[in-house]
Amino acid sequence: MSEEIKRKLKQTIFYTLIFIVVSWVLIPLIISALYAFASSSEYYNPNRIIPHSFTVSHIKTVLITLGALKGIKNSILVALLTITISFILGVPAGYSLAKFVFPLRDSIKLSIVGLKVFPLAIMAVPLVKLYIRLRLIDTLLGVALAHTVIALPYVIFITSSIFVGIPKEYEEAAMVFGLTRFGSFLRITLPLALPGLAAAAMFTFVMSWNEVFMAAVLTLHNRTLPAQILSLLAGATGGATPAYYKFAAAFIMILPAMLFVFFARKYLITMWGISLK
Repeated sequence: MSEEIKRKLKQTIFYTLIFIVVSWVLIPLIISALYAFASSSEYYNPNRIIPHSFTVSHIKTVLITLGALKGIKNSILVALLTITISFILGVPAGYSLAKFVFPLRDSIKLSIVGLKVFPLAIMAVPLVKLYIRLRLIDTLLGVALAHTVIALPYVIFITSSIFVGIPKEYEEAAMVFGLTRFGSFLRITLPLALPGLAAAAMFTFVMSWNEVFMAAVLTLHNRTLPAQILSLLAGATGGATPAYYKFAAAFIMILPAMLFVFFARKYLITMWGISLK
């Protein structure tokens, strides 16, 4: 086999794999968007795979009648609170692990990883009892704190890896010219770490947006969007919810996260060393 044939074969395999991965991601999104707006008659027509008539009534029903609009507001607030609390705790921890050598540093890293070995289900009952005592049950702050527990280990390790890649000589040079360590962090290290921090914020937002178990357990009236859709669609028609409502709910779930990723992509690409034009 000649080198030219080998090269073309490798290219064909590579582009085939790319096509499969892209299709795996895009096809569910396209189907959700397509059937979320399909009319009821078109949806149940066995002779049509692609609907020809569309309506926004299903989206309106899910948003207004089934209360998904309130769930969107709650999810956004919870995600922003989760990002804020995770960064307040995680950024200093990641910076300390990256820049300082101190006793038990490796043990602390292992203990942070160890937080992920406990399934959420086994912590549900004790957490509910604790939240009732602290009067955090059925509050957005309580859900945000639970999401922070899930996201914090990732934020710590992401920020730690970011700060490790920033040479300490930059801060030392800033301190030589009169800045304090905190001032050098704010003016030198933090701007350089901004793309990576934006990526960590995006990950935390998506994680909080998609989390359903803790939100469903800890809330009853102030539920986030996934928990709201799960509870309302499951009981809206006695467990026999029409499929087009489910597609509408899926589209509503997907769209805000996609918009957030779209606006945060600049920081992700910058972190990967690719310049946008």
